[in-house]
Amino acid sequence: MRPFDYVRPSGMPEATREASRAGSAFIAGGTNLLDLMKLEVMAPDRLVDINRLDMGECSATPAGGLRIGALVTNSDLAADEHVRRDYPLLSRALLAGASGQLRNKATTGGNLLQRTRCYYFYDTSAPCNKREPGSGCSAIGGATRLHAILGASEHCIATHPSDMAVAMQALDAAVEIENVEGQTRSVPLSDFYRLPGDTPQVETVLGSGDLITAVVLPAPVKGSQIYRKVRDRASYAFALVSVAAVVGVEDGTIGSVALAFGGVAPRPWRDHEAERILAGERPSDELFARFADEILREARGQGGNDFKIPLLRRTLIATLQSATDESR
Repeated sequence: MRPFDYVRPSGMPEATREASRAGSAFIAGGTNLLDLMKLEVMAPDRLVDINRLDMGECSATPAGGLRIGALVTNSDLAADEHVRRDYPLLSRALLAGASGQLRNKATTGGNLLQRTRCYYFYDTSAPCNKREPGSGCSAIGGATRLHAILGASEHCIATHPSDMAVAMQALDAAVEIENVEGQTRSVPLSDFYRLPGDTPQVETVLGSGDLITAVVLPAPVKGSQIYRKVRDRASYAFALVSVAAVVGVEDGTIGSVALAFGGVAPRPWRDHEAERILAGERPSDELFARFADEILREARGQGGNDFKIPLLRRTLIATLQSATDESR
């Protein structure tokens, strides 16, 4: 373990100011950061502990949605009565991730900012463009079972590991961010993550000192909410493929529809254009197959993860069948 400074700010201005200093990193639950520090994948010079800041509550919004403080733990969020009643998709996704002990510590903001679980990112002896820009991507041509089939580039094929973020993508969440000048902005989750391109080390739109203060969900919509996760074992494993679905059916036709996918891309994946294929149509296996083909039109395997393409197709179709069963 390398030596580092530890700062516990008393308010938001001090927190963002300290974090804007070179070599600084925020810490809350620390469930990912501490592992990365032990392996020297990340070696911050200063940790800014934000646990004393007032960001630990869920509250209703004037628009009928839910504002989730960045320090709300995954366990508390999954058990929240409003989440269980209005956003069961989110509760199920949270309970599908990690272990009870980790969920008790992991926070909402930290969950969004998890680093990839790519084998080579964690191995400091292996070249990794995400860890050391310009060094190369060891995953390409290597072990790729967990890697991306959508949205990857020649510089990085890692996947985003969060279950929670996939559910929030399907729920049209927005991320509240405060900068070092005290200004607050709201960024749709669909715009929060950046694809790797030729700068895989830049994972989000956050700037120096920027702090996630909350995640805001819009008012709930009617319809089925399903989270389906396929993994190597029944618990404590990252998704090979996951599907988060919010599907409304009225008078035998599909109305509102939102689908997001995990385990297959560098960010929670959603294709708004493809969703139009489903809107206004009567549910059928043929329709679902056509939609799956559209989602996967640009999917590319790397050998070891080729199986994810048919796996995502089957999982997506099965999820849509479950979501529309009563109307068929």
